Amino acid sequence: MRVVPYARVSSDAQDVDLSISTQLKALRDYAKKYEHEIVIEFVDEAESGRTSARPAFKSMLAFCRRSENNVDAVLVWKYSRFARNREDSIVSKAILKKAGVQVISINEPFEDSPTGRLMEAIIESLDEFYSNNLGEEVTRGMRESASRGFYLSSKPPYGYNKIKVKDSTKERTKLELNQPQAGIVKEIFEGVLSGQSLLDITRIYNSKGIPSPRGKKWGKTAVYTILTNEIYTGTFVWGKNSKRGYPPVRTENAFPVVIDKDVFDRVRILMKERMPKKVHPRRTSSPFLLSGLANCGYCNKALIGRYAKSGNFAYYVCGTLDKTGAGSCKAKYLNVDKFESAVIEQLTAHILTPENLSELIRLANAELESTSLSKKAELENICLLIDDVSRRLDRLYDAIETGHLDLADLALRIKELRLKHEQLYAQKVMVENELSEKKVELIDMKTMTKYALEMQQIIREGTLVHKRTFIKGFIKEITVTGKKAVMKYSLPDLPESVELDLEGVPRTVQYGGR
Repeated sequence: MRVVPYARVSSDAQDVDLSISTQLKALRDYAKKYEHEIVIEFVDEAESGRTSARPAFKSMLAFCRRSENNVDAVLVWKYSRFARNREDSIVSKAILKKAGVQVISINEPFEDSPTGRLMEAIIESLDEFYSNNLGEEVTRGMRESASRGFYLSSKPPYGYNKIKVKDSTKERTKLELNQPQAGIVKEIFEGVLSGQSLLDITRIYNSKGIPSPRGKKWGKTAVYTILTNEIYTGTFVWGKNSKRGYPPVRTENAFPVVIDKDVFDRVRILMKERMPKKVHPRRTSSPFLLSGLANCGYCNKALIGRYAKSGNFAYYVCGTLDKTGAGSCKAKYLNVDKFESAVIEQLTAHILTPENLSELIRLANAELESTSLSKKAELENICLLIDDVSRRLDRLYDAIETGHLDLADLALRIKELRLKHEQLYAQKVMVENELSEKKVELIDMKTMTKYALEMQQIIREGTLVHKRTFIKGFIKEITVTGKKAVMKYSLPDLPESVELDLEGVPRTVQYGGR
């Protein structure tokens, strides 16, 4: 082994006969006997063993901790030469042990007391115990903070700013209103109540050049997140997806109110009503491609597919006309084949083109890439904070060596820093997982052209189920008024509506009724 002898004498009378030379000679003989290599020797003269603030002792600890010195052990005459203060002895040994350096007494095969051995064993297991229980302690602490209305996330929700408040001897985080953003939140809720869709809202704010919560363009996801966040009613809900199985913490009146609970509940009901509905089995099994999509422009009733003349002819008819007969609505009967063909032709010739689909992919990739860049910046900041905490911990360990800090004060600060380190590391893992999930591969034009052709083939030659599913992915609704049909698309950055000329689509039947 590569060893470092350490010798010490004090001015006490008991040390008179135990000179430095006597200790060093014994330490050198021991090293020679066991074929150990002496790297360097450290000596403290007239220094008390009751404190670790000894020049050579501090230098010895620093030297042994440096990995490039490759020290395996510190040799001492007896453990009392290393330290007489039990706490200093245990802490210093723990520091050396972390660096892979053991302390060997050449005259004592074991520690000088059973209590000392027990204390050393406790120190050895302390890190493992702390690590195993830290997650539970962190969770309990965060749940307690959430229950008291303190905000725990790194970024405030849109409409708020983070502020620091005094909580006993600590500073904690609360939220205050960001008035301009809070005004936009109110407008979004009011817009939904007035009938605006999520897409309508995104277009309004993008046209005004107002940045989204991420500082980029608005998307439906950003609007939906605001509309479903109960924090705007002043209620803080934390821990919905607890990995430890805890119920979420719910704290009323935690933050300033932006939206009344009544308004929030009404919007939530509207959002639920607008969600994709479960379709009746009869509609699902309908042999008509545009069932559930086409409606009458005169009375806003759905267009219903019907057969006539023993099933030899098929047509779409206004629901009012179908139910109450001729003269109840001005709508015309539409030939199924020609009407559906006109819709398919519009999709394949003008929408399912390589250029349009490429643009959709580009926009999707741009949004994902923007999110990834933001997450990468967040990850970089977290890593810097982790490095900063690690450096602080190192300085505290150095302070132990120098004896500048009392152990009692130091233990509390180390615990706080290690807790912060654990929280930052948890954030780091979470952001890394989010980055991994958002990984996207860009699609080139050649591949996009191939996809466009495959989509056109599906909509022309696929089964009825495939066609209907595909069309509903692009078309929100088709409104037919006389000989004109207006198609509204459900995807962004496609034309909001396109007119179809139904001139020449003959009426298959001349009567209403079933």
